[in-house]
Amino acid sequence: MGEITSFSDRTKASLREALLDAATELLAERGFTTLRMADVAAHAGVSRQTVYNEFGNKAALAQAVVLRTTSEFLDGIRLRVEDAQDLLGGIREAVVYTIEHARENRLVATALGTGAGEDLLPLLTTRGEPILTVATEVTAGQYREFEPSLPAGSATLLAETVVRLSLSHLVMPTHSADEAAASVVAVLAPAIRALITDSKGTS
Repeated sequence: MGEITSFSDRTKASLREALLDAATELLAERGFTTLRMADVAAHAGVSRQTVYNEFGNKAALAQAVVLRTTSEFLDGIRLRVEDAQDLLGGIREAVVYTIEHARENRLVATALGTGAGEDLLPLLTTRGEPILTVATEVTAGQYREFEPSLPAGSATLLAETVVRLSLSHLVMPTHSADEAAASVVAVLAPAIRALITDSKGTS
């Protein structure tokens, strides 16, 4: 019975990925407003009802696409941060990767550009709380691996600040990725030293 359940789970996961792949491509082409569930279904080779059964509605589908894209970003950041020498180095690597990868990622680049994809931007920003929550949680954990003495609350505050600053540099790209990362590190370095010193002084 376990093997049947496992096969069923794998099939369901494969279907979900195929639908997310189709939706990602169509969102990058057309944006959110003109996306139709029927088009996603046709692109994936399934019925429209199958798409509705899996995601419920268009907004939920788009949110799932955004969260999967976020997860891919976080995996890439984790690999870059693992090679950093210290916490500040890790933050710098994360910001550089986020900005560079966002400019190369077709869906994010479309959201940050003009035309049909502009209506995707709220999914990343004003309605991007799920992104902020997931990214903050993962990033805070990474920071505490570098500095175990950093209190959980301080790590979360620091992580959320880095995520918000990175998004700001994405939405208003006035600097190169390296310059943006350097500015984030320069601003946060004194605060990080204070947080670590305070935590060691009270421990």
